[in-house]
Amino acid sequence: MKITITPYTDENATEVTDLHHASIHAIDPTIYSREQQEAWAHTPPNYPYWVKRLALKKPFLAMVEGHIAGFIELEADGHIDCAYTHPFFQQCGVMAKLYDHIESLAHQNTMPRLYVEASKLIKPFFEKRGFTTLQRNEIKRNGQILVNYSMEKTLN
Repeated sequence: MKITITPYTDENATEVTDLHHASIHAIDPTIYSREQQEAWAHTPPNYPYWVKRLALKKPFLAMVEGHIAGFIELEADGHIDCAYTHPFFQQCGVMAKLYDHIESLAHQNTMPRLYVEASKLIKPFFEKRGFTTLQRNEIKRNGQILVNYSMEKTLN
C-alpha cells in the first residue's frame, strides 16, 4: 500500500471531518464508552466548526489511492493537536508515516520538542516513538469524563 503525505486543502474538509468522526466511533467501547465517543465526536459532525478549524490548523493528510487515510496536525510550537487514522486503514502504517513526516519537519524547523495530549488508544504509539508521559488528564466534555495523557518528546 502506497501512502503519500499531502497538505490539507479546503476541499478536504468534509472527508477529514468524516474521518475524525468515524475513527472515534470505531473505538472499542471498553476503551471509551459509546457515551464518551459521542461526547468526543457528536453525531452528526459539526461541519461548519470543522471547516473553520481545519482552515486554521492545516493538517497533513495521508493519502492512499485517492482517499484520505489519516491526518495529523503540527502547530508551530511543536504541539500535535490531532492525529487520526480512518478505521479501514488502521494498523497499516498510516500514522507512522504521518508522524515521521511531522517529526522531520520539527527537526527542519529546530523545534526543541513535540508534545501531545494522547488518548488511551494512541498513547502506546507515542511511547514507541520516545514520548514520555507527563500526566494523566481528565477532560469533562458534554457530561462525560474523557481520559488522555500529556506526553512530550525532546528533539535533538
